[in-house]
Amino acid sequence: MNYCPQCASPMGEVLINSEIRKGCPDSACGFVLWNNPTPVVAMIVEVEGGVVLAHNVNWPKSFYSIITGFLEAGEDPLECAKRETMEELNLHTLDSSLVGVYAFPQQNQVIIAYHIKAAGEVKLNHELDDYKIVPVNELKGWDMGTGLAINDWLAAQRAS
Repeated sequence: MNYCPQCASPMGEVLINSEIRKGCPDSACGFVLWNNPTPVVAMIVEVEGGVVLAHNVNWPKSFYSIITGFLEAGEDPLECAKRETMEELNLHTLDSSLVGVYAFPQQNQVIIAYHIKAAGEVKLNHELDDYKIVPVNELKGWDMGTGLAINDWLAAQRAS
């Protein structure tokens, strides 16, 4: 953002509560760009045979991940998880549990992750172009974003 959305002045650095923020240098305007993280819901969707990993049409060809979606205004995160599971995979949620909440500063997001047991026939929406079902004993997470949720879920599976 180069210009203030309230008064059209060029944006600059402003001091707010001892923190330097991006904002409008015109003190009469007072606009501050808080840049709060976006809430994202992630689903470890488990079906018969394993966990669904999908490929987004905009990702590098070799990268597959769990299902994610943006939380709508006023939407309950669990309802978002169920909605996104249906919208992206055409699967019905049978059972669900919270895995955890994760900071994802690389994308300025907060990820709310659920484990979803689901059933039905996978039919991908327009955002996805491929999927695979990975047996739980072959599933591996990674060290950021949704990979952290996978790692925590796998650790909980081994502990129980």
